[in-house]
Amino acid sequence: MIRNITIIVDSIDRNEGSGAKANIAFIESLAASGYKLTVYHYTRKNILLPNVTCITIPEKKWSLLFVFSRIQRILARWTSININPLIENMFGFSLTYFNDVKSIRKHLQSINASDADLIITLSQGASFRPHYALLKLPQLHTKWLAYVHDPYPFHYYPRPYNWVERGHRQKEAFFQEVSEKARYSGFPSLLLREWMGSYFPQFITTGLIIPHQLGLPVETFAALPDYFNKKAFSVLHAGNLMKQRNPSGLIVGFQLFLKRNPTASEHAQLLLIGPADYHQQTIHSFKLSTPSLLFINENVPFDTVMEMQKQASANVILESQAEISPFLPGKFPHCVMADKPIISLAPYYSETKRLLGDDYPYWSEQQDSEKIATILDRLYGQWKKNAGMLTLNRPDLANYLSHTYLRQTIDTL
Repeated sequence: MIRNITIIVDSIDRNEGSGAKANIAFIESLAASGYKLTVYHYTRKNILLPNVTCITIPEKKWSLLFVFSRIQRILARWTSININPLIENMFGFSLTYFNDVKSIRKHLQSINASDADLIITLSQGASFRPHYALLKLPQLHTKWLAYVHDPYPFHYYPRPYNWVERGHRQKEAFFQEVSEKARYSGFPSLLLREWMGSYFPQFITTGLIIPHQLGLPVETFAALPDYFNKKAFSVLHAGNLMKQRNPSGLIVGFQLFLKRNPTASEHAQLLLIGPADYHQQTIHSFKLSTPSLLFINENVPFDTVMEMQKQASANVILESQAEISPFLPGKFPHCVMADKPIISLAPYYSETKRLLGDDYPYWSEQQDSEKIATILDRLYGQWKKNAGMLTLNRPDLANYLSHTYLRQTIDTL
């Protein structure tokens, strides 16, 4: 039986983005499940989590890798000569990356394999530094669960993502080794395990589905910002509008909804909260004809966003226009926790749609503005009758994202 779990993670700083928040929620769920946890983290600041032993991994600063990486940075800053692309093409990663990995590996050498029943590597973004470090510690491989939060390398993302990184062949070889050496692997979604298994077949054999967690109950007492009308029919999208997440279909759908319901313009609002560098010009052009479209092009504190999600009439999860979306969005647990209807704008083959179910009434593809308007019509009709009726009411999803279900999954190992 698994009792003691060791976790190696990039960061447990909540301010370092959705990836860090997802990792913290995962750790909190494991702690709530009753496991004894030791977390080694490369945040490089002293951070404590409840009921968890947290150990900061220091950066190794007295090494040739550290010296050369700093020389490379200074050279780029002073002369505009950046040799990093050459280094990454040759070796797959930067000198800083290799020094980080070496720092993590050196610290992990003190781990006694007999002290842990399970060793989990977590990462965020395109890092996977903990995974690289553990590859070099074969004595720990029989207890290793490599968690894969997103497709990797980047050229394995489904279209419309089409970015090929420098050193992509070396990154492929790195992940091939991870798939072969880790005794277990974990994925936030069934579709992601299948997607990555098509490139690295061993993941199909070793892979567990461990969804992003609800984490500890969030009791938010943040004041609502002035632009949020608590009494309005509020449709909220909170989060980064990346290049592939085009909000045009949603906005046009909202405009159609207002046209069909003329009185709604007096008490309805569509809020887009978060950075949208690729779409801000488009959004501003829509705003000229749609005053009830509110756009806040900046990061908003998490507790404020969570309070808005709880007070909104409906929350939007906007994904890319594609044939498939194997991701489980990091905001999905937050929307389930908020317990308001989720308007899912995602491909037919998507993890969000799979979890919500084929009969879920508030799903549409990203650019189907007519269907989006119909969804808004339906929600608005319920809101006019009784705003309190607008709830998600999905205890099955709350259970699926809970520490109870996580414990059941881990105990199968």
